[in-house]
Amino acid sequence: MSDQFTLAPSSLTDALFEAVRKRIVNGDIAPGEKLTELRLAGEYSVARPTAKACVERLTAVGLLRRTAHRSAVVPAFDEAEIVDLFIAREAVERSAVLALAKRKSVPAAATTAQLSIERATRERDFPSQVEADIAFHSSLVAAVGSGRLLRMHESIMGEVQLTMGQFQAHRTADPRTVAREHAEIIAEIEAGRPRKAEDALSTHLQQARERLLSHLETAATLG
Repeated sequence: MSDQFTLAPSSLTDALFEAVRKRIVNGDIAPGEKLTELRLAGEYSVARPTAKACVERLTAVGLLRRTAHRSAVVPAFDEAEIVDLFIAREAVERSAVLALAKRKSVPAAATTAQLSIERATRERDFPSQVEADIAFHSSLVAAVGSGRLLRMHESIMGEVQLTMGQFQAHRTADPRTVAREHAEIIAEIEAGRPRKAEDALSTHLQQARERLLSHLETAATLG
């Protein structure tokens, strides 16, 4: 008998998406594993159209990949894809922090996310740290007020979450590192120093990229 999972009350499609997203990001559904509409319909007791909508949405944000006439699978990232992902991410997020620093405007949501990161760090709560990390960066881009910039960011953040969950790169660093790097970004934005804010962000993203690549190299060696 297959496992049964319970959905929180809300829009059924949204609830299904969020439940499956967390399982993928946390590694419960592994890289290379197939995720079919039939499987989701059975595990969550939902109709096939609801399961189909979920698979399509997960594919749209990069948490699943599907080629013609094949089932959707959780992607596995290689070095070139990680480097490419961070090129795109840095281009978008540098634009955001530059605009915010010119205004000396730190979004309230970024401050809230930073507090969540610090709490998760103290409690060694890795899944919550990842969620708060994503919320921090997303809030910076959203606060700019550019719909196009936000859509560009949203198009890559699913893959960012996936790499963070799959490689668990936060675990390989001092648990205070990410919190400190984020605090530096906030400080430079608040002080109205656009170039230093960009530099702080770039340093943070470079460190994140290197943690991922180091984990990938270690996994390849052990494999």
